[in-house]
Amino acid sequence: MNEVMAIWSRGLRTSSTLLGLAVFIYLYTPLALLVAYSFSVPRTLTFPIQGFTFDWYAALVNDKDLLRAVANSLKVATGVVPLTLLLGIPAAYALSRFVFPGRALATQVLTLPLMIPGVITGLSILLLLKSFGFGLSLWAVVVGHSVAWLPVVVGQVAARLRRLDRSIEEASLDLGAGYAQTFLRAVLPNLKGAIIGSALLVFTLSFDEVSITFLLTATENTLPMQIWAMLRRGVTPEICAIATLTVAMSGALIGLGVRLARN
Repeated sequence: MNEVMAIWSRGLRTSSTLLGLAVFIYLYTPLALLVAYSFSVPRTLTFPIQGFTFDWYAALVNDKDLLRAVANSLKVATGVVPLTLLLGIPAAYALSRFVFPGRALATQVLTLPLMIPGVITGLSILLLLKSFGFGLSLWAVVVGHSVAWLPVVVGQVAARLRRLDRSIEEASLDLGAGYAQTFLRAVLPNLKGAIIGSALLVFTLSFDEVSITFLLTATENTLPMQIWAMLRRGVTPEICAIATLTVAMSGALIGLGVRLARN
């Protein structure tokens, strides 16, 4: 009986390993091909890949429309990060430390944008801005992205607050400090990792967002919108080069953000 169970256990581990490997290959083979085609010599994508060149990466530097789109994406992302932090950190602290009527409902409402499709969020923000007489612009995109990614900050900071020893706050209050002083001097320094990590995640998500940006931007393209416009002329190694750099930057920022959040 023990031998049968051991054989069954080994078979299960082997099957799980093979299934995990198959899923990994399924997910990342397209990315590997994307990177490979960015170094292809011909402008048309053919397989097997012919030649090796860095010319497509060099061409990106001379594309003024692309550089303008990158600058716009950076403007939007750098606007979204401080706005989500200013709103998300106090919200997470209030939900984690204070008991008030409707706290459970407020928690659910704050996490709702993560469950709603970006198109719906963008359309809702568009209708709201129109009702107040505001036009489409990069600032409208900042507002839309902030609504969409605010739950990321709230979730990361709230998770860190749950692990924070509350005796630190109690000692500060017992020594005569108020709630505001306790938060600024005792709590906020212990949230540094979660704040930096969530800021990096929000920056990456905002930089790569398409659906909300499509509904709220005017004549100024962000990088994802510029890539979408370029795709209308077909997939070229230049687009693959842009995508490769974007994936590399996003992966690095997300990895750093997750690492800092865990620490």
